[in-house]
Amino acid sequence: MNTVHSKLLIIGAGPAGYTAAIYAARANLNPILVTGMQPGGQLTITTDVENYPGFSDVIQGPWLMEQMRLQAEHMGTQIIYDYIVKVDFSKRPFTCYGENTTFTVDAVIIATGAEAKWLGIPSETTYRGFGVSACATCDGFFFKKKPVAVIGGGNSAVEEALYLSNIASHVTLVHRRDTLRSEKVLQDRLFANPKISIIWNHEVDEILGSKESGVTGLRLKSTQDPTSMQTIDVDGIFIAIGHSPKTDVFKGHVDLDESGYMLTSKGETTTNIPGVFAAGDVQDKIYRQAVTAAGQGCMAALDAEEFLTRN
Repeated sequence: MNTVHSKLLIIGAGPAGYTAAIYAARANLNPILVTGMQPGGQLTITTDVENYPGFSDVIQGPWLMEQMRLQAEHMGTQIIYDYIVKVDFSKRPFTCYGENTTFTVDAVIIATGAEAKWLGIPSETTYRGFGVSACATCDGFFFKKKPVAVIGGGNSAVEEALYLSNIASHVTLVHRRDTLRSEKVLQDRLFANPKISIIWNHEVDEILGSKESGVTGLRLKSTQDPTSMQTIDVDGIFIAIGHSPKTDVFKGHVDLDESGYMLTSKGETTTNIPGVFAAGDVQDKIYRQAVTAAGQGCMAALDAEEFLTRN
């Protein structure tokens, strides 16, 4: 295994990682970006993107990520298709071990992102991007005046349902229990909304539809009586059972919160380890947008540049 040294290593190739690379390269930091297992991140499974600034027409998520990659390379970023499996942040230079290359670096930007938790049923995979989504603010617009369902019972699910009630003709919240886990104030707003109904004690058995029409409905199974089924007609399904930050490899090295998200100083990208920065969905469990991730990538690059100048 060969060893490569760099002033700055960026781990992750989504909007945060690519933007950090663009800014770091412009600062003559000669950054190396390690893509990870899914270059482009969550946007590679997002088809139509309408809310990224600068485009009057609908653009494709994979295309946007390709443009960011090309810009990062054009600025001078070295992009390596590898996957970090172990890190040592106990001393500088830091050491990050890829499957094929070992990196010694003076500073690190972690932009590994997060991934939506999915139900894990085959029909969900079939219709992902064709009526099944994990982001209402990303894809809700496509279901204007159409019936949709939200799956889940926590803050994310209730917030998605409330947001979609301003767009869809009707929202059905499906929860596997008989009480919600969300904050009381959100529940009050949900129960008071005439465009939202709730199906309690049910879980998704199968997503219904066809290749031609996409999603057409949901078959639900009672959690109290597995033989009891019901079907509802919906055009869109939003899975809101949470997100998982991709931080497993950093456990024990960088401080994480109880959900596994990286802890950073308020308004900054600095972690508990000087010289290690975090940007994007790996530390953001509130906004989770491509544009906010890109903004944090910019912040991380500026923070890293300032750190390297001081040290």
